[in-house]
Order: sequence, then C-alpha cells, then structure tokens
Amino acid sequence: MSGRQGGKLKPLKAPKKNSADLDDDAVEFKKRQAEEAKKVKEMAAKAAGKGPLTSGGIKKSGKK
Repeated sequence: MSGRQGGKLKPLKAPKKNSADLDDDAVEFKKRQAEEAKKVKEMAAKAAGKGPLTSGGIKKSGKK
C-alpha cells in the first residue's frame, strides 16, 4: 500500500512559453513599458536631488 494512492491527483505543470512566441503587439507593449519605467526612474532621481516642496509642517497663527 502506498501512502498517496487515494485523493486528488496534482495537475501536471503547463510548459513555459518562450519569449520568441510573443507577437508584435506584445513586443511593442513591453518596449513602451520599459520606456515609461525608465522615465519614472529618471524623474524620481531628479526629484530626490531637490529639497521638500513645502517649507513646513504645521502652520501657526500670528496670535500669541
């Protein structure tokens, strides 16, 4: 008697798709996505060099 005789069997794994199977739309989409990611990264690096946008926290009234 084997220990795994009854019960639900595991499904076989589906074969992985090759990157060569991509059509023109998928290639164009991936290219556009990479360009957008590059732009976002550049903008983040550019913004990191500057200081904070607001000067400051909680604003206090002039009254004492």
